[in-house]
Amino acid sequence: MKNLLLLLPFLFLLLSSAVNGAHNITHILEKHPGFSTFNHYLTVTHLADEINRRQTITVLAIDNGAMNSLLDKHLTLPTLKNVLSLHVLVDYFGAKKLHQINNSTTLVSSMFQATGAAAGTSGYVNITNLKGGKVGFAAEDNDGSLHSFFVKSLQEFPYYISVLQISNPISSADAEAPTAAPSAIDLISIMSKQGCKSFADLLRGSKALPAFKESIDGGLTVFCPTDSAVNGFAPKYKNLTDSQKVSLLLYHGVPLYESLQMLKSSNGLMNTLATEGANKYDFTVQTDGEDVSLKTKVNTVSIIGTLIDQDPFVAYKINKVLMPRELFKASDADDEAPAESPKPSKKKGKKGVHDSAADAPADGPSSDSEDQKAADEDSNNVSGLHDGVRLVSAALFSVLIGFLVL
Repeated sequence: MKNLLLLLPFLFLLLSSAVNGAHNITHILEKHPGFSTFNHYLTVTHLADEINRRQTITVLAIDNGAMNSLLDKHLTLPTLKNVLSLHVLVDYFGAKKLHQINNSTTLVSSMFQATGAAAGTSGYVNITNLKGGKVGFAAEDNDGSLHSFFVKSLQEFPYYISVLQISNPISSADAEAPTAAPSAIDLISIMSKQGCKSFADLLRGSKALPAFKESIDGGLTVFCPTDSAVNGFAPKYKNLTDSQKVSLLLYHGVPLYESLQMLKSSNGLMNTLATEGANKYDFTVQTDGEDVSLKTKVNTVSIIGTLIDQDPFVAYKINKVLMPRELFKASDADDEAPAESPKPSKKKGKKGVHDSAADAPADGPSSDSEDQKAADEDSNNVSGLHDGVRLVSAALFSVLIGFLVL
């Protein structure tokens, strides 16, 4: 029985790994050399990390020839990321579901829309089920013109991820609009316009600002407390010396680009712009499902939003001011103002528009087109995701029974 108890943590860890390691877009596309360019740019733009993090996703992949036509536009990497994120839908669409779209057309939110980078609703993709089993794709801001069409299903893990080939890149004036170079980003303006004006005002007149600006090109992550958090913290801030105020502001910057997926993977100590020699000025990143917290020796704060994510610069909104142990005691956190909590995402009321919270799709149509047959065969082949989990579960159960018998 002692051996069984010692083995249980390992068995549950194994089962957890089998369930959580649901999909990896890089590995999926590696099986298809004709999509190596698309796969490469998903990686360098960090979109691959975001795709792997999400539970319900559809990737509209374009082959090397189609990617070359996109690269011929000589877009900057941040702009190319916007364009490629338009090809990642935050809902599941297998080949069958494409052919059963009600009313012939539907609007689906893309990663470009979900990250807040799109203007208005320009990050939605129009999917149209045409006559003869043909399915077209277009950005909503593309006046409805269809220039890209479904070719075939590359791989499907039902309700988790679907990778579909489309004939041409989806064109969008908003996604292809020039994106500011990192060094040209006005971080004060960005923070001021998105609920962090009080923190921006502190930073604007501080000697800490040059350190933030100089770090952008090499990689910078900023954690901006909300206006209510800064206003409630004002009495403590006024009691600090000028040099301590600079250190506190620098404590809210990390000299590395850390996407949300990277933060979720780090789960450990992180140095800041204030770190120097014996002055550690570090904090610990902790994750709980989709929630990310930053824990100092004094208080714990939560990330409640993203202001901008444009590699190599990203800025997050946090619900409290980070309080380093070098400047505060644990008791100083007792009288903090109530923190703003993360707000649950709301579904859009627009009929026919799907988001990441969309329900699982219904069964496929009765039509037996060649595309659908191919997708059915592919779906059967890749249903190993679920089979793998069941096999691992069965193996664990057998091991447990064996130990109980012994």
